[in-house]
Amino acid sequence: QVQLVESGGGLVQAGGSLRLSCVASGRTFSSIAMGWFRQAPGKERDFVSAISASGVLKYYADSVKGRFTISRDNAKNTVYLQMNSLKPEDTAVYYCSATVPLTRGSIYVRESEYDTWGQGTQVTVSS
Repeated sequence: QVQLVESGGGLVQAGGSLRLSCVASGRTFSSIAMGWFRQAPGKERDFVSAISASGVLKYYADSVKGRFTISRDNAKNTVYLQMNSLKPEDTAVYYCSATVPLTRGSIYVRESEYDTWGQGTQVTVSS
């Protein structure tokens, strides 16, 4: 069973940057696919970005493409989400997610495809 702990959230002005981290434990990190989702107040949880177990394949929601970058450091059991040019509409609780993939090159964008979630970290972007 994988455990996930996110960190790095906070309050930032529009146009600023934050880097979220998610540390995984309980399973060989290089064998699991990872994702980031977010949930704004009163809204459903939405896909943000995903990365394959190999780290080669990455995918982004259109709303963050060109501003956010996902990466992973398998030696540190950590996945990152670098968020630049933040907008007030990026305000949400950000969740890290994990799943055992079919292959190391598989990538997943649906919430239902992930079976492990972190507790979330709040990101607030002021205008």
